Amino acid sequence: MTSQGVNEGGFGIYVHWPFCAAKCPYCDFNSHVRHQPVDQARFAAAFERELTHFAELTGNKTVQSVFLGGGTPSLMEPATVERILTAISDRWQMDETVEISLEANPSSVEAGRFKGYRSAGVNRVSLGVQSLHDTDLKLLGRLHDAQTARKAIEIARETFPRLSFDLIYARPGQTLSGWEAELKQAIGLAADHLSLYQLTIEEGTPFYTLHRAGKLKMPEPELGAEFYGLTQAVTGEAGLPAYEVSNHARPGAECRHNLVYWRYGDYVGVGPGAHGRLTVGASRLATATERHPETWLENVEQYGHGLVENAGLGEEEQGDEFLLMGLRLTEGIDLARFERLAHRSIDPRRLNALLEHGMVEEIGENRVRATREGFFVLDAVVADIAS
Repeated sequence: MTSQGVNEGGFGIYVHWPFCAAKCPYCDFNSHVRHQPVDQARFAAAFERELTHFAELTGNKTVQSVFLGGGTPSLMEPATVERILTAISDRWQMDETVEISLEANPSSVEAGRFKGYRSAGVNRVSLGVQSLHDTDLKLLGRLHDAQTARKAIEIARETFPRLSFDLIYARPGQTLSGWEAELKQAIGLAADHLSLYQLTIEEGTPFYTLHRAGKLKMPEPELGAEFYGLTQAVTGEAGLPAYEVSNHARPGAECRHNLVYWRYGDYVGVGPGAHGRLTVGASRLATATERHPETWLENVEQYGHGLVENAGLGEEEQGDEFLLMGLRLTEGIDLARFERLAHRSIDPRRLNALLEHGMVEEIGENRVRATREGFFVLDAVVADIAS
């Protein structure tokens, strides 16, 4: 299980805060609603302990990015965020230009709280706006309205050096012209980064049940493809081209933490249900922690960590993961790095077939990327290249 070439993608820390004020009907993330106040001091202490465990595992690395995700991290008190960030900086070196992102829901945005996050070290916020229309926000189960979202964006722009927000498109009943107008509004509000996701129906969610019962009508795949094409055209013309399937940024404003994932770098994952990929010695490890928040908390307090998975990845698995992550990027992948990770070459006949069918394209010596057509069937493209 060689690690040669693995560290090329950088090193980051992901912190999962699993609590939400309400569960959205489309969401299959590890998020939980608690009707009693969460003991934040106890959870902060557990984060500190689990970070200690991972620091001992990774050794002294330089952190390029920290991402506080969830759940709803903006339900954390600024003091909780400060404890977690201090624990990270006490255990690893921090890059001079480290990106520290926090996800926030507009409904939990307060100017004073945001100033507290900024004082704690957060320098980038990602807002879960999802729509700029009240009717659609209600459909999506969001607790905020469009006016609240705009106010949250305004507060975030005044407080943090960098801002991103999410929108969901191809919603039930949405038209292409309606999405174009909404997207142009969003670009006018955005500072430098937008995450634009096509609505998908995930098994185990309320939307899945409604869809199966015929009570939630989704756009046909052909219309979904038109939504995607329109999204690329509008953002490209506005100077926010896609750098990944669903993420758009002005040059230089890409999310550094997500680039660690897509460039197949190393990252620690702490908190309930967090995943990680780490190079330890000559091995590449896949880590995962207990998903249930209170069980994770008890495990950390008893054992010093909440790990339920800590397994070595074989060369074939590393190669497959590298392809699956890297081909999401418009910068594509270095085929030589795939060969170092997987310890085998890509079959030139399969690669040529994908090139001929317009699923991938060459972008320089020994680099390829998925085309727009290839993005729609990315799993199949990866399987073809990997086999």
